[in-house]
Amino acid sequence: EQRAVSLNVEDYIFQAEVPQEEVVQIKNGDRKTIRQNKLPGYVLVRMDLTNESWGVVRNTPGVTGFVGNAYDPYPLTLDEIVKMLAPEAEEKAAREAAEAEGKPAPQRKVEVQVLDFEVGDSVTVTDGPFATLQATINEINADSKKVKGLVEIFGRETPVELSFDQIQKN
Repeated sequence: EQRAVSLNVEDYIFQAEVPQEEVVQIKNGDRKTIRQNKLPGYVLVRMDLTNESWGVVRNTPGVTGFVGNAYDPYPLTLDEIVKMLAPEAEEKAAREAAEAEGKPAPQRKVEVQVLDFEVGDSVTVTDGPFATLQATINEINADSKKVKGLVEIFGRETPVELSFDQIQKN
C-alpha cells in the first residue's frame, strides 16, 4: 500500500491484505497464542488491473509470482475472498462492539496445534517407505505440519521430509 502511494497509483491499488488467523500452540505443556498467515507466501491485492498498476505490483521487491501466470493473473471470486477474510472481520467487529459496551470480548474459536517435536529429537517413522527407521529432526514447519530430518540408510544419513502423522517421538 505504501508503494502504491509513493508511485502515485493509489487510484488503482486500493488494498493489500495478508489473511491471518490466531492459533494456540502447545509446546512442552505451554499454551501460546500466535498469529500466523493463512496462506504463507501470499498477499491479496484489491486493485483495478491497468498496465500501470500491474507493473507496480509485478515489480514490487519480493514478488516472485502470481496465481495464474506473469501476464494474466487469476482474480479471486467474491466467495473466495469472503471465506478468507470474513472470519477475521467478524471477530474484529465483535471485539470492538464488546469494548464499546464495556463487556469482555467474546471467546473465539481457535485452532490448537500440539507441537511435541523439537529440532534434534529422535523419532521413529511409522508410515511410508521409511517405516520403522529412526530419524533425527533438523527442521520443523508447523504451517505445513511437516518435519525435515535425517534417516540412516545403508550407513549413510539421507534427508527426508515427513508429515507429523508419519512420525512418533521415541
